Amino acid sequence: MIVAEQKPLQEIKSLVGEAQRVLVVGCGTCVTVCFAGGAREAAILAASLRMSSRLDGVAKAVTDVTVQRQCEWEYLDAIAGEIGSVDVVVSLGCGIGVQAMVEHFPAAWVVPGLNTSFLGLPTEQGVWAERCAACGDCILGITGGICPIARCSKSLLNGPCGGSEGGHCEVSPDIPCAWQLIYDRLSAMNRLDTLLELQPPKNWRAARDGGPRRIVRQDLRLPAEED
Repeated sequence: MIVAEQKPLQEIKSLVGEAQRVLVVGCGTCVTVCFAGGAREAAILAASLRMSSRLDGVAKAVTDVTVQRQCEWEYLDAIAGEIGSVDVVVSLGCGIGVQAMVEHFPAAWVVPGLNTSFLGLPTEQGVWAERCAACGDCILGITGGICPIARCSKSLLNGPCGGSEGGHCEVSPDIPCAWQLIYDRLSAMNRLDTLLELQPPKNWRAARDGGPRRIVRQDLRLPAEED
């Protein structure tokens, strides 16, 4: 899931600026799960903006709505009327949601209410941890299902480094050494021979370093959409 955190209220107020009619749009998927931008958070932020603007002496009309997924245009059609009647939209979706609304409603001014952080999972109540860097070339099949790109501080392909101590990363004792985890996992599965094959330098062209990425499935495209 995509993990995000809500921006401080003062930063959101700054992004809203002098706009009088404000619509807060929540998203019903990832950011709902991590309690950053679902229906509950959208309602709370809208109420906070209303109260804060009254205290500032410039009361704003702030409403809120939540769609199932901000990242898909078909779900945004349902709020087209509300988008068109406000001065600014505060998106409580991830960065994809913000950009989806900008592309779908080019006349609307959309600002982010969240800081999108990483692809992760909840490891315990109230704790989310990064698990995937979306590098475009998954190697979990040779690392026992533990990603060294996302979980090793140096993204090493042939770890561990010399800084690993007692199974923890030199960056912080709170960070488990990813390569220790990989070793323990492969040892438990009697697959340590996997580590004997040295991995070549990673081809980062499949990652963000190769520029904006695009996936095209010709079998799913409609005739009118083909290049």
